Amino acid sequence: MKTHTAPDTRRIAGVQVKQLRPIPDERGWLMEIVRRDETELLPTFGQVYVSATYPGVVKGWHYHKKQVDNFACVAGMVKLVLVDTREDSPTRDLVNEFFIGTRNPLLVQVPCLVYHGWKCVSPEPSLVVNVPTEPYDREAPDEYRLEPHGTLPYDWTRKDG
Repeated sequence: MKTHTAPDTRRIAGVQVKQLRPIPDERGWLMEIVRRDETELLPTFGQVYVSATYPGVVKGWHYHKKQVDNFACVAGMVKLVLVDTREDSPTRDLVNEFFIGTRNPLLVQVPCLVYHGWKCVSPEPSLVVNVPTEPYDREAPDEYRLEPHGTLPYDWTRKDG
């Protein structure tokens, strides 16, 4: 018989989550992701971009030294995973999973130095919008990468058994 350990529900230090609310009408819907006047959430603005991910594909791992990411999945669903490897963090070694997208519209803010990645878990491609605090520097990218499998204590396979 398999035993199941309940996941740790604590949040990694510095991670913020905002519930998003689609506003529908007869023409379609609109959903605010982040506003300029939410300075506690987004004190600075770098750029906005969208990343498409095909079903079953993992995009990860990486972290930033200067940039804070603000992710919202606006099509499909992704499993966004954060791993805290920061030496001085009170939540060191903690792993957070967030299922975000059309069935659970959330904005998740990832602090500096926290590894993150996602896997598209919907049958259709996902579209993740990021509003980072810094613009991408093509000459000296603020990205520190690891392979997605076997490098951090996380298994990307489905956990439905």
